[in-house]
Amino acid sequence: MSEKIALYAGSFDPPTLGHLDLIERASKIFDRLIVAVANNDQKTALLSVPERMELLRGMTRSMDRVEIDQFEGLTVEYAREKKAVALIRGLRVVSDFEFELSLAINNQKLNPEVDTVCLMPSEPYLFLSSRQVKEIARFGGRISHYVTPEVEKCLREKLRGE
Repeated sequence: MSEKIALYAGSFDPPTLGHLDLIERASKIFDRLIVAVANNDQKTALLSVPERMELLRGMTRSMDRVEIDQFEGLTVEYAREKKAVALIRGLRVVSDFEFELSLAINNQKLNPEVDTVCLMPSEPYLFLSSRQVKEIARFGGRISHYVTPEVEKCLREKLRGE
């Protein structure tokens, strides 16, 4: 029987406890989980791809079935390259559903070998987004209940240098 590999791709700018929640849960479902940082020139990221990868490695250090990587281009093409059978997506609120459904349908057309698996976040992370975390941090607000101490330290240092 072949190894069941899933791909959880995103910008992770910054990685949050909500991302970690999905990583932990998806890693229990699949034999191997690849968490891949998308390198998207269309978006202006606060953290560099190497910084995001390092933070994700720190967050997942104890998870032996999780690997951290990066990619450019179409997620489904990267999934094909990695022999992934599933794309992990988080569904926080009803408004996410339409976007995720559209994405899943397009991904299915591009690569019928890969299914989309949507996981609902644990209750504390229902309304958590990286964008909100960055905004709260920019204004000096408390973010320790949204991110790991390493991510908070990195964000604070990065925002001081802006």
